[in-house]
Amino acid sequence: MDLLRHLRIFVAVADELNFGRAAERLGMAQPPLSRAVRRLEDDLGAELFDRSRRQVRLTPAGSVLLDEARQLLAREERTRALVRRARDGDLGTLRAGVPPDTSAAVLGALLAQCDDRGLRVDLQEVTTDEQLRLLASGGLDVGLVHQPVDATELELGPEVRIELGVVLPRTSPLARLPEVDLADLAGHDLVLFPRASAPGWYDMALDVCRRGGFVPGRVRHARNPEFLIGLVTAGHGVAFDQGPVARKEPRAAWRPLVGRPLAQRIRAAWPRRSPHGAAAREFAVVAAEVLGRDRTAVPYGGGEEQGPRPWSVVYG
Repeated sequence: MDLLRHLRIFVAVADELNFGRAAERLGMAQPPLSRAVRRLEDDLGAELFDRSRRQVRLTPAGSVLLDEARQLLAREERTRALVRRARDGDLGTLRAGVPPDTSAAVLGALLAQCDDRGLRVDLQEVTTDEQLRLLASGGLDVGLVHQPVDATELELGPEVRIELGVVLPRTSPLARLPEVDLADLAGHDLVLFPRASAPGWYDMALDVCRRGGFVPGRVRHARNPEFLIGLVTAGHGVAFDQGPVARKEPRAAWRPLVGRPLAQRIRAAWPRRSPHGAAAREFAVVAAEVLGRDRTAVPYGGGEEQGPRPWSVVYG
């Protein structure tokens, strides 16, 4: 039995819930279409459609199969598209996702370094959560994702660890301290990016806060770093940041956290059996170098303004 052909027929009937319309859609007669559905049911040992009423309906088994069939057919189409691209010599452009808060300096350096190495890259601004979905469906070849993530089906490049400090209103008594303990933030609201952007990192950050004695009174959300700083300076909470954006705002103060408990961990990720594996691996190394170099280029403020601590890159 040609399973994929029979699944296409099944999906058409499931979409139309009418054997006649499904046959018209596929350009075939209804009797062979009905026989194909029966053969698929016999092969799977389950009825896929309830034909006892005037309107055809999916059975519970049919509903389960429909989701699986769509995924299998999408995978088949992706495989065919990859083969066509390879045949036409069009596998040279790497579709790469980067976090939305990536600075212009990093983007420029990343593109320049890729160009120097002969890597053609199409950068796309995508959150970690969306990158993972696109990597699984074939919409991206590689992505820069915030850890932790489920890497069961992924290869991971070198990890860049970027320590975070706290952003406070300049008028806060805590701004007079050289370092701030998480427990000192008790009673404050927290401004954080939306959880949907990077669920693993979001949950980890709140867990670290709780273990450090800081349970935010309220968690507010900000996608844009400038908006985040604006909420802090308006007295609507504190935030965690690498430092550069906050240091440009005279009404805000950035201070390191005692013990450096919070850090962003960023790694390139790509599917294990990707035809772009070699290019994705090279992109991962370039991205780690660029991200690291960008962090060390941030000047220390001197005087009472503390600068971010150095980044680190972990291989393996």
